[in-house]
Amino acid sequence: MEIIEGVLQGYAWGSTTSIPDLLGRPVTGEPVAELWLGAHPSAPSLVGGAGVRLDELVAADTEAALGHDVAERFDTLPFLLKVLAADAPLSLQAHPSVAQAEAGFAREESAGIAIDAPDRSFRDRHHKPELICALTEFDALCGFREPEQTIEVFESIATPGLDTVCGMLRTDPTSEGLGRVLEWILTLDVADAAALVEPVVAACREDRGGPHAAERAMAAMLGDRYPGDAGVVTALMLNLLTLQPGEALFLGAGNLHMYLGGTGVEIMANSDNVVRGGLTSKHVDVTTLIEVVTPDPIVPAVQRPAAVDGVVRYDAPVPEFSLDRIELDGEVTIEGGPAILLCTDGRAESGDHTLDCGTAVWVPASDGDTVFEGRATIFRAGVGRLQ
Repeated sequence: MEIIEGVLQGYAWGSTTSIPDLLGRPVTGEPVAELWLGAHPSAPSLVGGAGVRLDELVAADTEAALGHDVAERFDTLPFLLKVLAADAPLSLQAHPSVAQAEAGFAREESAGIAIDAPDRSFRDRHHKPELICALTEFDALCGFREPEQTIEVFESIATPGLDTVCGMLRTDPTSEGLGRVLEWILTLDVADAAALVEPVVAACREDRGGPHAAERAMAAMLGDRYPGDAGVVTALMLNLLTLQPGEALFLGAGNLHMYLGGTGVEIMANSDNVVRGGLTSKHVDVTTLIEVVTPDPIVPAVQRPAAVDGVVRYDAPVPEFSLDRIELDGEVTIEGGPAILLCTDGRAESGDHTLDCGTAVWVPASDGDTVFEGRATIFRAGVGRLQ
């Protein structure tokens, strides 16, 4: 077990205070959006005082780092652990399945699009499931709601501009119908998109009370940030959630979603594949998004903490990762590696190792279970169940 130093990412939507406060560092006024902990080749963590890259450490002795079974399945640490701190919304996006990622990667390779090109959607051949666990209240959009409920939201907005969309939803309230509505909205030309969106945003800005006030406030906020963007109307078709601290949300392939604000611990498969549909200054690929998105109405499965012996095990039905939250009050035995442990509150000690708030350690497979003492909140990121 060794202390690791994560890599900070200063994306414009990031909080200026949340991650610096967690790490006990000065606030500079610059946004700090994410803290990356893992072996991602573009921003690997540094291990120990010598500053060895975690990806290189794993590559030097993969079986010792990952264990035989994991090393046989994956050639590097298959997950990336993050602290994500958003003061502004991220993009409207979805992630591909493994088959979609492989096909999309091959297609963009054949087209000669550079891996680091800004108009590239598939930067590797892997899927990118993810799980977010809130540290603060965390607002998000997740999946399509039932068409009947979306019609109720649209009818609460005092403009006839949404009559066409409501008519389409009434005519075909199936998943296929939702897919056609999504395609119609996101393929509008610039002038038609503005003509649809601007009256909606104006009406939402004026009417902040009554039923569906939160959805209208969200649309007004997005419309102010991205004038005329058809993604505003798409956002009104998605489930609006507020996770409370400790609650979590798993997002699989095809789930159209958007993080709106808050701080959380996020874990994901070690991939960079993001397909964006709008509400961003980054590359938008509507054609691919429509191919990737699963337009089935869902009720998001918010995971509420239910600790057993001080441990909350979040459900992540993928082999790449697992996430536990450990509420230490006295003594606890934490499972060995491969794992990354991150302390988000308090202090825990094990032998010569101390985990203060913001401290993380790398635990290779060659390390067994470890006993910690103290009072702390520790997240354990590990590999999921191999099948």
